[in-house]
Amino acid sequence: MAEILIVDDDADILEVVRVALSKPGRTVEVAREASTALDLAGSRRFDVVLTDLNLKSKTSGLDLLRAFKEASPATHVILMSGFGTLDSAVEGVRSGAFDYISKPFDIREVMATVDRALEARRPVETVTLSSSPIPAGLLGRTRQMLEVYKQIALAADAGTPVLVVGESGTGKELVARAIHDYGKGQSRPFVAVNCGALAETLLESELFGHVRGSFTGAVADKKGLFEQASGGTIFLDEIGETTPALQVKLLRVLQEGEVRPVGGARSVKVNARVLAATNRDLDEEVAAKRFRQDLFYRLSAFVVRLPPLRERRDDLPLLVGQFVRNACGRARRDVQFTAEAVEQLAAHTWPGNVRELENVIERLVIGSRTGRVDRAEVASVVRPDTSGRFEDVFAELPSLDELERRYLLHVLEVAGGHRTRAAEILQIDRKTLYRMAARFGIPLGRAHEPAGEPPAQD
Repeated sequence: MAEILIVDDDADILEVVRVALSKPGRTVEVAREASTALDLAGSRRFDVVLTDLNLKSKTSGLDLLRAFKEASPATHVILMSGFGTLDSAVEGVRSGAFDYISKPFDIREVMATVDRALEARRPVETVTLSSSPIPAGLLGRTRQMLEVYKQIALAADAGTPVLVVGESGTGKELVARAIHDYGKGQSRPFVAVNCGALAETLLESELFGHVRGSFTGAVADKKGLFEQASGGTIFLDEIGETTPALQVKLLRVLQEGEVRPVGGARSVKVNARVLAATNRDLDEEVAAKRFRQDLFYRLSAFVVRLPPLRERRDDLPLLVGQFVRNACGRARRDVQFTAEAVEQLAAHTWPGNVRELENVIERLVIGSRTGRVDRAEVASVVRPDTSGRFEDVFAELPSLDELERRYLLHVLEVAGGHRTRAAEILQIDRKTLYRMAARFGIPLGRAHEPAGEPPAQD
């Protein structure tokens, strides 16, 4: 008999989740008070505990997580929160949380997560979270960002290379810094280099170092960034921009843990953790022979995917608020954004992602003459991108009948006038097709009738 406990101060949520999780072979208990859950932690053993993070008491969901894991390491604890942060996600994962679900949730997701937890019951050691700063700008409470936080938490202690992928401006370096700051080498250097900003020869010298006299201007020996990052992290941004020749040398670093300075006769041992990032699809680059497959496999031992801003629009007000505070602090000004201004910002698709949003906010704060940014001021800087929206398919906003008529004409064209095929596409019979055509005044005579197709019999 599987024992499940649900902890939440919202009675409605408790009942919905209790009913959804109740199945034969399960005992489902509920608790509205954190104190009740703590008592149960000391007196009963549960297979799965599903708890809200914020319980409106001195005892949080993280406190319950630690209590249940201390009492029974085999218990899987699932956290729920409508106010998820990177810090809470990292602390939850490191303290042994099985998963982290955002509110409002899809009850099917909750059911599937609990099913996975019941199938994967096994003792898990608890880990104490070390105190580390959260990189400014890595913000978000949507489901997509909570998943990123979980991936950062898992990657931080792994020690393996990590590949961060995402569009330009999504915050890939912030993710790399977070992995470093929460990892074991947090007190050691974090060294970042943009591989797309340097020529191949200069990049090789920067990464691996050089010896005196190896090229014009090499007046002294110089340690490379791999050596400078010893014991810490080296972040190779835009790794997809490197040449095949340099990729071979990077592969040797990952395989052998050593570099050879430009012009040097011997190799130097290095022990920096490698994090890399790209906005390219490396699978496509490998297929096109522009990126080495063996290096790709080495770098992608663990992959963190960053969503574009257009896929997490619910985070936009949070980001706007933070960026306005930051910009006001730098400009030493007090500027307010109206709700209409934020709506106007939300109407933009942000192809440059979070970086573009931050730059726009900076411009609006600096350029504000009244200390108040409204819709008109935002519209003067960015305009809503409505490309591809359904309401713009027909600018004249046709009726449903007109849409149906146009769609029927389109299907007939696609079907080459073949009435039986058109009916199959529309998933209706031929008699219904003829009635539709008659209603809209569309002839289905020989002009739409290929040779060999008999006329419909009504």
